[in-house]
Order: sequence, then C-alpha cells, then structure tokens
Amino acid sequence: MTSRLRHSLTLRLALVFALLAFVSLTLLGVALYRDLERELIRRDDAALVNRIDQLRTFLNDSNTLDLIKTKPALFQNMLGNREALLTIGAPGQKPLLVVNPGNLAVPSLTPVAMDHLLTLADVQHYPSVDGVPFAALAATIDSGDLGSLQVVTGRLMTERTAVLARYRLNVYLFASVAAILLALSGYLLVHRGLLPVRRLARHAQGIGVGNLTERLDSQGAPRELLPMIEAFNAMLDRLGKGFVQLGQVSTDMAHELRTPINNLLGETQVALQQNRSIEAYQQLLASNVEELERLARMLDNMLFLARTDPASALRQRQELDAADEMERMTDYFEGLAADVGISIDAQGSGVIWAEPMLLRRALANLCANAIKYGAPDSELFIRATPAADGIRLQVRNHGQTIPAEHLPRLFERFYRVDESRERSAHSNGLGLSIVATIMQLHNGAYSVSSSEGITCFELFFPVRQLDE
Repeated sequence: MTSRLRHSLTLRLALVFALLAFVSLTLLGVALYRDLERELIRRDDAALVNRIDQLRTFLNDSNTLDLIKTKPALFQNMLGNREALLTIGAPGQKPLLVVNPGNLAVPSLTPVAMDHLLTLADVQHYPSVDGVPFAALAATIDSGDLGSLQVVTGRLMTERTAVLARYRLNVYLFASVAAILLALSGYLLVHRGLLPVRRLARHAQGIGVGNLTERLDSQGAPRELLPMIEAFNAMLDRLGKGFVQLGQVSTDMAHELRTPINNLLGETQVALQQNRSIEAYQQLLASNVEELERLARMLDNMLFLARTDPASALRQRQELDAADEMERMTDYFEGLAADVGISIDAQGSGVIWAEPMLLRRALANLCANAIKYGAPDSELFIRATPAADGIRLQVRNHGQTIPAEHLPRLFERFYRVDESRERSAHSNGLGLSIVATIMQLHNGAYSVSSSEGITCFELFFPVRQLDE
C-alpha cells in the first residue's frame, strides 16, 4: 500500500498543487506583510516627527516652560503609555523634563540642528531595546529665555510588533489551510480526471492472445489520450500480425521438417528390416546425409533470422564500393554458374551504405536463387545503379516466368512457387525471407518482377544520412 501511494500520480499531483498553493500564498502574504510593515513604520516615524514639531512650537511660549517645571506629570499623561519616552533639557545640564515610565535605556542620539526641517529619514531605528524594536528622534529647539534645548522623543514598537506577529501567523495559517483544501480538491479532481485512463487500463487487461483482434475504444476519450490509444492499437495490430506470422512459421516449419524426417525414418526402417549389401548401405547413408544437410541449412537460416540484431547491423554499416561488390559476386558464383551453362555479367558504380556481411549474404541469396532457377545457357545480370537518394541493386535472370499471384509472397518464409519434391529437396524456402530481413534492417526496400521469361529482383539501399 505504501509503495502504491508513493508512486501514485494522483497523490503526487495533489501534493504539487498543495505545495504551489502554499508557496504562492506565502509569497503573496510576505509581500503584503512587507507593505504593511513599511506603512506602520512610516506612521510611527511621522508621529515622532510631528511630536518634535509640536514641541518646537510649544517651547517658544514661556508659559509652557513654566508648566513643564511645575507639572511634569501632565506631559507624562499626554504621552499616554509606558512605552513612550520624552526628555527636555539644556546640553550638559539636568533635564527639565524626563518622561520615561518604562525606565527605558535611552541610546545616545545626535540632535538635529535647529534650522533643519525634520523628515522621516531623521528618525533613528534600533532593532532591540529591552528586546523590542525602538524608534527615537532628537532635535535642538530654541526656547527663547532658556536658550537652546535638546528634545529626545522615542517609543517602543510593542504594539506594531504584536500586530505584525499576528499578521504573520494569519498568513501562514491561511496558506496552510488553503494548501490542504487545494490538495484535497486537487486529489479528487485528478482522481476523477484519470478515470478514462483507468477505464483504458481495465480494457487493456482484458486483451490477450485469444482476443488480439480487439482494440481500445477511443470514443469519448480525452484528446490527450488519443495518441496513446492509437499507439496501443497500432501495437496490437503489429502483435496480431506477428502472432499470425509466428503461427504460419510454426506450421511451415513443421511441414518442412516432417518431409526430411519422414524420409530418414522410412529409409532407415526399411534398411533395418533385412540385410543389405555395403553398396546399399552407402546409398542409404548418402541419402541420409543429403536430408541432414538440408535440415542443417534450414536450422542455420532460422538461427540467422532469429539472432540478427537491428541495432548492431546499423552500427556496423560502411561505405562499400559497388564495383568491388559486383566483382566479388562474379568471382564467387562463376564456377557454380558455369556448371549449368550460365554466364555472369556484373557491372555497377557508386557507394553502398550497408553492413558488409549482410549485404553480401543478400546478394548471394539472390544470385544462388537466380542460378538455381535460371535457364541453361543464359546470362545472369547483376547491376548497381546509383541515385540521389541511394543505390539500386538488380539481379536479373532468364527462366520460367513467375505467375503474378506468387510475386507478393516470394519473400515469405518457407514459401515456394514450385512445391514439387524435386525442388523442395534443394531449397528450404528461407533464402528470400533472409533478403527481406536484411533490407528491413537497412531501412531499405526490396521488390521482384517477372514477365516474358525474365525475373528481376531489386534491392534499394538508402544514402547515408548526416547523423549516421
């Protein structure tokens, strides 16, 4: 259960929604908090500046100075709380007035000049006085009879600190609650949004070997799922074709193996029923060797088809000279062709981008096939013709015309036009299928045509791409 939750896409998206909501709302709250903090600081600083300006006006009145001396408590009451600070006095003398109900430790301040117009920038800020932020302002005042006086006013920002602390707490609480609500709603929405995916998963689970013809239904599916449905259905098409071909191959292999095995069993059983001469046994062994060689060739070709690695073939491609490859084919098949009175005419130029061994095997299979089924005393043509997009290789021979209905199936495994025993004893029906596999590995093309006694096999190898 823990593993499923850890890898749940729905849970992941819900957590991402919650995180994004918390971060977004917290950043918004922090920005508003900064604006509120600046506004409160500006307000408190303006109050201190206004207080100094008022004192500059009051202290020019002699009656006000007498009032300070006789009734200092009146000013203390005017300040209104224990967090305020006010001192008035001449420099170097005992203060005329000290209002400090909270016994605050007054920092040393440089007074602003008398002719200086006070601004908010003149207020001094201290991060901690008795553990609380403190703001103060000192200024010089002309009092007339008493001369110049220094006034220091300040205030602990306890109220402002409490307001900001409550605001911070509310921001975090609001962001957390919003994140939780968004996570729950996101989980429900994503869970509901993934319903088509779960429906497709259940449908896909019901598709097996017995119903490979069934396809996923795209009716009513979200647009985002259509490419996946199409790709899955295309995969099912390929699997269906593969199973059909695999079944056909298995049937064909069983048919192909049955004939030589039955021949071996029948001849051997007959030979064991009675004594025979040495010559008869030699003939039997020679016949058995022929059948076993055919089985060996068939198994070798099947192993080649099964083991051929497309990635390896693509990595080992080289630029091969077409003229050299044509000459190589001529030298290899010259003796075999001469035995049946066939001459070889090989010509060509250009570059073939291919894996050398696979290219030569494809050409060899075509040439061997052409010699086997070619008319005696005829000519075998091998041509290489370069083109802008690649190179075309042709193997053309004279012989019996292949009916048009057989041409599309010539490259299928175990398929033969002539099913007579004489022909099947010398062929296992895999040569042309190997050619088709090799061309598919090279992303090339293959085709065959036959008319008026001339059969032509054509291979096309694409030109080398810049990224290869």
